[in-house]
Amino acid sequence: MQVHIHDRDALLAVSPTALSAYAHAAGWKRHEAYRVHSDIYVGDDRPEVIVPRTERLGDYASVVAELIKVFAHVGGQDETSVYRSLVTADRDIIRVQAGESQDGSVPLNKGVDLIGGTHDMLLAAACSLGGLKTVYRAGANRSATDLLAGIRLGQTDQGSFIVTLLTPVVPPPIQLSLPGVSDQDAPPERRLTVRLMKALVAACLAVERTTVGNGDAFKEAVESGVSANLCEALARIIRSFPTLDVSVSWARTRPVTVPQQNAVRFGGTDAPVLQEAARSFREHAPQPDVRLHGHVRLLTRGEGAEDGTIRLNTFVDQKSQSVTALLERRDYERAIQAHKDKAMVILSGDLERMGQRWRLLNSHLEGVLSNE
Repeated sequence: MQVHIHDRDALLAVSPTALSAYAHAAGWKRHEAYRVHSDIYVGDDRPEVIVPRTERLGDYASVVAELIKVFAHVGGQDETSVYRSLVTADRDIIRVQAGESQDGSVPLNKGVDLIGGTHDMLLAAACSLGGLKTVYRAGANRSATDLLAGIRLGQTDQGSFIVTLLTPVVPPPIQLSLPGVSDQDAPPERRLTVRLMKALVAACLAVERTTVGNGDAFKEAVESGVSANLCEALARIIRSFPTLDVSVSWARTRPVTVPQQNAVRFGGTDAPVLQEAARSFREHAPQPDVRLHGHVRLLTRGEGAEDGTIRLNTFVDQKSQSVTALLERRDYERAIQAHKDKAMVILSGDLERMGQRWRLLNSHLEGVLSNE
């Protein structure tokens, strides 16, 4: 039985950009303008159609309904399927599929892990857009949380349990006298999807390489967006299901300019490796916003340089340690004077462990404590 779409609000949810993108993908091409706000599209063995450029038309809903009928007839599909494709044609669609459902349901506790892990997985990818790190303070990353605020949950597919995520509208590329538009110029919504898939593919490969003895596999995967946060999110999901499949359908409004892997699969045995990678990342990650008290024992500065390096005798985890820190000229000169006075200094920065040694990144001399 053929189902026709008549609901006006539902028809208004289809954007003109989605109509144009769908028509191009289905074999039509823009031929010429029609009146002020529409275009005529033609194609081989296809009827001529008029596609509006704006929804600000009095009969926009009825125009969309008629186009759906034509698209369905030419493509040999039902109108419901065409409609679903149209309302998502201008968005990237991410599907996270649990490998344990035959009837479209999962146990509640496992469902919580699936939804929560999926959220954390996307948040890790969003954080990496601001700079590649091994560990992120995700909750404090405002730009990442703002980006995720635009992600919407879609309907699950029949016969399986799939978390469907819809990005905000991915606009078509705009060329401003430039030779071309690359994915690096893409809006944040597209860059998030690209980064997510690259990070997942890299994490999957790192698991495989680690199991055959390559201890640096995850370290090398950081440049693709792999982090402790991503590994923990994946491990949370995988522990609950025998397999995990993540795939993406790119918005028709903005085809990818570089071939991308569209799907990746993890198995249940990958969880321990991912969890260990996350633990290792966190163990070696810099501790942010640390304040250290101690005495300056060594000062070095290159000839003609303004900045200088000091070695601070202090306590880390209640153990006496030497920590090196690079200071700007003003702070370095204060450290010289503190060394002469045998006074204690207070340094702040991000503490990082390098093997058996420690160093303070982004260091700043906050103060000098007098001997008195």
